[in-house]
Amino acid sequence: MVQKIRWGILGCGNIANKFAADLKWVDDAELVAVASRSQQKAMDLATKYGVRHAFDSYEALVTCPDVDVVYVATPHGLHHEHVLLCVNHKKAVLCEKAFALNAHLAKEMIQAAKKNQVFIMEAFWTKFLPQYQKIVSLIRSGEIGDVKMIQADFGFKAVAPLNKRLYEPALGGGALLDIGIYPVFLAISLLGKPSEIVASMKPFPSGVDQQIAIILKFESGVLANLSATFEAVTPVEATIAGTEGYIRMTNRFHNAVGNVALIKNAEHIDIGAIHREVGYGYQFEARHVGECLRKDLLESPIMSHADTMLLMETLDSIRVACGIRYPVDEMK
Repeated sequence: MVQKIRWGILGCGNIANKFAADLKWVDDAELVAVASRSQQKAMDLATKYGVRHAFDSYEALVTCPDVDVVYVATPHGLHHEHVLLCVNHKKAVLCEKAFALNAHLAKEMIQAAKKNQVFIMEAFWTKFLPQYQKIVSLIRSGEIGDVKMIQADFGFKAVAPLNKRLYEPALGGGALLDIGIYPVFLAISLLGKPSEIVASMKPFPSGVDQQIAIILKFESGVLANLSATFEAVTPVEATIAGTEGYIRMTNRFHNAVGNVALIKNAEHIDIGAIHREVGYGYQFEARHVGECLRKDLLESPIMSHADTMLLMETLDSIRVACGIRYPVDEMK
């Protein structure tokens, strides 16, 4: 019998709960430890999922000999600190998106993992979901011809009192890193590095973006029209348009329950929700991390270090284009 990959979770918020729930659908994975600065939060999560170690410090988690890999589930403004803590203790890492606040910090995190010879990957779960794999397959097989335009949005109405992580510059607040990252990811994952970036935003009083509109242009001439907002509910859909037809991703395009439809020659082919498994959809990335660890890989062939750096560099360029700055940008 193959020994299970032993997981620890750093941070015990909402996404940590979902990830913990999904690990039970990964045959060769076991959740053995959770950690929070709050002992009660750690105990609650550990009790809920039958976890034997509940730590009230992150240091205790990364020094636990029972843990093979740590899922960093804290807000993105804390990822740099927490990832360095993990890799400097020789723990493999799956770090929630956004990977860091800027490309400079992301590079430091990756370099530290390489120095310590440990695996690190950004937890961009969308890239591992069945519907994303399906649209890539449709595009590569020529079903919609040559891609010419992408449109994608993500918006919800944030209600008062606002969580500080949504608007505080020091925490990487703003719509771009919280939800706008999904439309940006979709465009560059399919088209590569943009050659031109135009962006405009409406700021919070703190200076970060309350809503943002982005146009990416690529060397091929393809355009991506992207948006994110905390001020309104949007469809959270994506359209990938080509010379022979288009693909629509609906019902939250970035999510495991999203629907895919192919529209070609006036024919609507509803492919439906590709995700059929029980769970939220985090099990796909967790399963992949296990496969990488068993092969002694230091990075994923699917969500590579280069993929993460391209995403971070693009996000940085978008922020420059519309005047969004974080305090850490001054510390390069």
